[in-house]
Amino acid sequence: MLRFFCILFIFTLSFGIQGIQEDDNLQSMLVGTVMRKIKSRSWKKQRYFKLQDDCMTIWYKSKKAGNTHSTFSVSDVEAIREGHQSEVLLSIADEFPADRCFTLVFRGRRGNLDLVAESAEEAQSWISGMRKLIENLENMGEREKLDQWIGDWFKKADKNNDGRMNFKEVRDLLKMMNVDMNEHHAHRLFTMADKSQSGTLEDDEFILFYKMLTQREDVLRVFQEYSVDGQTLSQSDLEDFLREEQLEEADFQQHAKQLIERYEPSDTAKLLNAMTFDGFLMYLGSAEGSIFNPQKRGVFQDMSQPLCHYFISSSHNTYLMEDQLRGQSSVEGYIRALTRGCRCVEVDCWDGANGEPIVYHGHTFTSKILFKDVVSAVGTYAFKVSDYPVILSIENHCSVEQQRVMAQHLNHILGDKLLKSTLDGKVPIGLPSPEDLKGKILLKAKKIGGLEESLNEIAEDSLNGEISDEDEVAELDEDNLHRESVRRRIKKSKQRLSKELSDCVVYCKSVRFSSFKHSRVHSKFYEVVSFTESKARKHLRETGAEFVHHNTQQLTRVYPSGFRTDSSNFNPQEMWNVGCQIVALNFQTAGEGMDLNDGLFSQNGRCGYVLKPGFLRDAEKRFDPEGPQKQDGYQPVISGQQLPKVNIKEDSIVDPLVRVEIHGVPMDQAKQETRYIDNNGFNPVWYDTLHFTIHTPELAVVRFVVEDYDKTSKNDFVGQYTLPLSCMQQGYRHIHLLSKDGTSIPPSSLFVHIRITRLE
Repeated sequence: MLRFFCILFIFTLSFGIQGIQEDDNLQSMLVGTVMRKIKSRSWKKQRYFKLQDDCMTIWYKSKKAGNTHSTFSVSDVEAIREGHQSEVLLSIADEFPADRCFTLVFRGRRGNLDLVAESAEEAQSWISGMRKLIENLENMGEREKLDQWIGDWFKKADKNNDGRMNFKEVRDLLKMMNVDMNEHHAHRLFTMADKSQSGTLEDDEFILFYKMLTQREDVLRVFQEYSVDGQTLSQSDLEDFLREEQLEEADFQQHAKQLIERYEPSDTAKLLNAMTFDGFLMYLGSAEGSIFNPQKRGVFQDMSQPLCHYFISSSHNTYLMEDQLRGQSSVEGYIRALTRGCRCVEVDCWDGANGEPIVYHGHTFTSKILFKDVVSAVGTYAFKVSDYPVILSIENHCSVEQQRVMAQHLNHILGDKLLKSTLDGKVPIGLPSPEDLKGKILLKAKKIGGLEESLNEIAEDSLNGEISDEDEVAELDEDNLHRESVRRRIKKSKQRLSKELSDCVVYCKSVRFSSFKHSRVHSKFYEVVSFTESKARKHLRETGAEFVHHNTQQLTRVYPSGFRTDSSNFNPQEMWNVGCQIVALNFQTAGEGMDLNDGLFSQNGRCGYVLKPGFLRDAEKRFDPEGPQKQDGYQPVISGQQLPKVNIKEDSIVDPLVRVEIHGVPMDQAKQETRYIDNNGFNPVWYDTLHFTIHTPELAVVRFVVEDYDKTSKNDFVGQYTLPLSCMQQGYRHIHLLSKDGTSIPPSSLFVHIRITRLE
């Protein structure tokens, strides 16, 4: 694996000289540019931006702030938006033309960087240059990414920038890399690598040192178990490994050939149809060697079933970037949710000035945004990452007059994307499928009368129809949130609805819930009920089987309790267990809830729709999550590599432990931990075996969490990875860890051995 470290220097050198000579934009970025950093209409300050020689880092500083400067990595940038494509840049649109403006969008929950160049040419140079750098990164293979990571550490440790490292720099490097190595042992490795006996390591010597440092004994043990000669895996050896350990359902002969061709770095070994240890490491570190089954990454499920047969990735109070009381409202919340595959977003609408409806968390100090801006953002970003339908969940507090304005904006801005009638114009007998509704935006809101009446054009006019919002009042009252707010809403609970807005609601009519017995007799398939988490929890505990049956016929939305003013999340798993489709979470808040949501929707092309198990779709099954029957056993054995530091103290080293959590039906809920390893976040090995019994594997989601053990206080979070049990590959697999924000933190990983056995 590590022989490719030299490629790093060849790669950056060729990119830094030859590649840059051929690219005027990158040359310009290396020279640097003065641009305005914009935070608001009143905060516009000049900064000097420059691409560093590594072509991986952007450095910028204030002209007036002395030596104060900041940097960010190109790998942190997810996208570049040209023109006035952020609220901040829209606010100064009258001052700076669109062709000089652009926005850098960062991964995770980090705020955007809005910039204005001195000229349209300079703006375009940075936009094109950044896109080329990002494209280059995305095209990197795993080995190049690892090389890049090693090179970054080398640069950090080479304090005097002389291209070589003395022993003190090596010791500092080990601490930075989370290794608390015995000084005598470190010096022995240093001396062995210092072939020139110069007292420093350079080029190949550093490669040798790093290779000794990162020797993967855990993988070597597996390799030698299957290698007949101890040096290589013949094609036959590799076939045995794939058959006996990886348990892959494939043509083993063909698959072994493909793996050798794809991952073996030695041309000599390739000619012999063999795989060296380096090639074996490359394979195990690849997507094919990861815990997530690559066959389930694309859209593989049947997408032609009724909408209520799917779990739907859903957001609560989507406009909020922070807490529920004083946080900022922003269209950015909609953009981020939609680009993460969310398919149901919430819009709280209130009367605004000048006849324009606004969106914010009513009766709080959250900031306000225009409804039409929200609709524009949804129209632009709805189908960037998924073609499947988006549901706009409207909480309507507007007067009839401003509801008419809402309807105008929806029709004018969304055009044909807005679903205005049933697909064939006739009265349907059931919900259409995600496949049928591709490219469509659906409104979930109150509606005058039923779908049948509106199709026959006999719905009442808004002046005669009063629509009760008592269900929302009851939910808020139960949570006892903002008593004054509740009193105000009760006064307005008999709210009139505009026919224009009502006509925009087709398959998702919001209705008040009475009881499951009432719903079974009277409910229509297009009616949607909403519950707070506490109400839903009460129903699933008291009448779980009835709840499941209800969700085989209709859509149900569950949203966080009003007590969660900090925008925290509940555990969505218990709602999925009874088949609730629209389990709405605060997407802006990292943690277990969003990890589980990201994990469930990481399959099926991340399209935002996951087909529910058969027993949650069939009304005759009578599934009860409290009493499941099936059983599976599953056992991971674990080691870890290059875990990130979590403590801000420079000399601190991680004491890692791994917790494996099973989230599923109540009988399956379980957590087990490994022991912790003292002072080694670089290459800890546990060889611990954890065993779980799982009764309903179809609903099980597995979360791997790495923490830094602390005996006196709460453990610090290091990384996590969450996936459905159904997407898990058996055998020896790498788990590529994610940050708290759900972004990748290469090359941090866990190495596990997994066996799933069915118990009779």
